[in-house]
Amino acid sequence: MRFTSETSSDGVSEQIFTLGEIPGALWTPEGAAGTRPLVLMGHGGGQHKKAPGIVARARRLVAECDFAVATVDVPGHGDQPKDEEYDRIATENQARVAAGEELAPLIAGFQALVARRTVPEWRAVLDAVQGLAYVGAGPVGYWGVSLGCGLGVPFVAAEPRVRAAVLGLGGAQASAETAARITVPVEFLLQWDDERVPRAEGLALFDALASDEKTLHANPGKHGEIPACELDSMLRFFTRHLG
Repeated sequence: MRFTSETSSDGVSEQIFTLGEIPGALWTPEGAAGTRPLVLMGHGGGQHKKAPGIVARARRLVAECDFAVATVDVPGHGDQPKDEEYDRIATENQARVAAGEELAPLIAGFQALVARRTVPEWRAVLDAVQGLAYVGAGPVGYWGVSLGCGLGVPFVAAEPRVRAAVLGLGGAQASAETAARITVPVEFLLQWDDERVPRAEGLALFDALASDEKTLHANPGKHGEIPACELDSMLRFFTRHLG
């Protein structure tokens, strides 16, 4: 792991890093020492590791809960190099939707393909970050909605270190079979008027989760209109299960 920059403000330290070819960001309390909970965050489609929503959540988890937060650019986003295969598939999918095909199955297939790469990448990042003396091998959580959910479900299902997850804005066609392997507590976000993920698909994904403790947070609004109160709920959820 190689750190390329570090800044601090309001008690929160932000470090930009690369792990091999994986670009990422890590937020920790300024002057942190010793082991602490870690939350890995997955950004949405078309976003990157320093998208405003990611940064806002990360800083509050650090400042208010004394956690560490890490995130990475997924393939084709942020500082990741362009992937010709993924670009070709995305272009083909756009043409197929324009020709009348349903969007959800195309998203499902694409996310399953990308997850084959991101799951081992994220596990490697988790290894590296937990190897830092000021993070350590404490409890791990995951937060990700939209693309962060589509890639996060297979990650949470595969990674035994994850103790709790906030997921949402995803559908069953992408993740139902894998979701059945998730047993950790989950808070699931669903936008009732989501124009990208049909409501029935989101509800079906929630149903597929095998967790004994899972909570559905359904809010009015479109795909990108998660209300601000869900940030406070996330803090309470991770504090209860990790901290």
